Amino acid sequence: MTAKPQGLNTIKMQIMWNRLLSVVEEQAQTLMRTAFSPIVRECGDLSAGVFDRRGRMLTQAVTGTPGHVNSMAEAVKHFIRYFPTNEMSEGDIYITNDPWMGTGHLNDFVLTTPAFKNGYLVALLSCTAHLTDIGGLGTGPDGTDVHMEGIYIPMLKLADRGTINETLMAMVRRNTRQPIETEGDVYSLAACNDVGCRRLIKMMEEFDLDDLEGISDFIYENSYAAVIAEIEKLPKGTWHNSMTIDGFDEPLDLVASLTITEDGITVDYGGTSHKSRYGINVPMAYTTAYTCFGLSCIVRPDVPNNSGSLGPMKVTAPKDCVLNAQYPSAVCSRHVIGQMLPDVVFGCLAQALPDRIPAEGASCLWNLTFRGETDRGLNDSSIFTVTAVTNGGTGARPTKDGLSATAYPSGVRGTPVEINEAVAPLIVHRKEYRTGSAGAGKNRGGLGQVIEISSAFNTDIELLAAFDRCKFPARGRSGGNDGERGSVRLASGQELATKGLQIIHAGDRVIIHTPGGAGFGDPRDRDLDKILADVADGLILRDTIARDYGIYNP
Repeated sequence: MTAKPQGLNTIKMQIMWNRLLSVVEEQAQTLMRTAFSPIVRECGDLSAGVFDRRGRMLTQAVTGTPGHVNSMAEAVKHFIRYFPTNEMSEGDIYITNDPWMGTGHLNDFVLTTPAFKNGYLVALLSCTAHLTDIGGLGTGPDGTDVHMEGIYIPMLKLADRGTINETLMAMVRRNTRQPIETEGDVYSLAACNDVGCRRLIKMMEEFDLDDLEGISDFIYENSYAAVIAEIEKLPKGTWHNSMTIDGFDEPLDLVASLTITEDGITVDYGGTSHKSRYGINVPMAYTTAYTCFGLSCIVRPDVPNNSGSLGPMKVTAPKDCVLNAQYPSAVCSRHVIGQMLPDVVFGCLAQALPDRIPAEGASCLWNLTFRGETDRGLNDSSIFTVTAVTNGGTGARPTKDGLSATAYPSGVRGTPVEINEAVAPLIVHRKEYRTGSAGAGKNRGGLGQVIEISSAFNTDIELLAAFDRCKFPARGRSGGNDGERGSVRLASGQELATKGLQIIHAGDRVIIHTPGGAGFGDPRDRDLDKILADVADGLILRDTIARDYGIYNP
């Protein structure tokens, strides 16, 4: 047989790589379109990926979040460790929500399904989704160990040769306030992988492939090499940064050292505060996921995310610091700290690449989780639990303003008001940009939001608060101003704690101010037309122009 010319072989490999990307995107879309939880179907809080027999992530869906995708990249290796590939059968489905082998907290269920072609295992399809309620204290930081935070599923078979584990499903249903929604989400995850398996096999038949070994090596080696090539262009050395955040009962310091060599990038979090007693701790998998995402945004934004492109990046943290919390630490609200890590990494990179790094933003999601009595929804329960995704502003970029009410780094979309009011007895009285919340600069930060909510009944509702940037705002860069802090209070005047379960009494309203992103560059260098346009659009107040921009009588 005559060997194919190298150029034609490379083109064919690239075409197959693109087809794999389309396979995994359809996989993710299946999950989003069939999920019961609004946070998945409306906001995209999920991930999906195709893995080779060795557990290497080949492709990930664009739909999804970095925290899910990059931690799921390691989760599949754990599944293989518990269920060796030579013992897998067609129709098997594996499940876990172990925070240290999954995506960082119990609310994220990870399912992995082996794909077979002609009786031969060719790949593994994996996906993750956030389930709104899985029992315990609920989705908040009040717990003091992981077992207070909900049902804990070890590495188990959800299905064995096509037969669903009904005992496991019965336990899942009985350990949630929303049994129908939770059960539906589990089956949605299974359907997601099933669609991925079928599309993958069709793709392999089209290209006459018996296995994925060749394309797997091509993806890994080319992605790894592409990232190394980008790293070679960077200055070499070590840079340091620290960030103080609110914490639960006391402030916490996130401390990083970033080292760039010819062989890769290492981030070490030595000096970071000890773990918290409460559920804001971060397992190492989630710390690694968001650290690598921050690095990728700057170093290799055009290289697809997979095991090869993640290979040159290494992340370390001292055992039992808040960024490497060990079992059985409480971790339910790990996103509050974990999503700050790109900004921590950016603070290091800004010293090496000052013209490429944005200012700090709100960073962590402001998820509004409410609970109380209900007369609506799909569940056989008089209790509702709903998580409304809300966001602050992103930091200004070196050449552009920040984005308002936009989730970075998570990428999760905000929940539409109509959905929240349809699935839960809530009234959203106000949801609008928070005027003046963005940090001033040559490029200003993105704005936060003002949101006002009450119960639709004359009953109390519970708020499971997990918010940050309320004491320590997003910091400006290159002379830009800080963004505004966030806050939570009642319309009746009481200031609420920003973390922990609290009661919104009947007839009162909770008013949420999400944080603004910080500015980039000296505000006095901002174009006057942009300032006047911001005033006209209601983004800043005219009487703050002199204070923030040094302009009088515009």
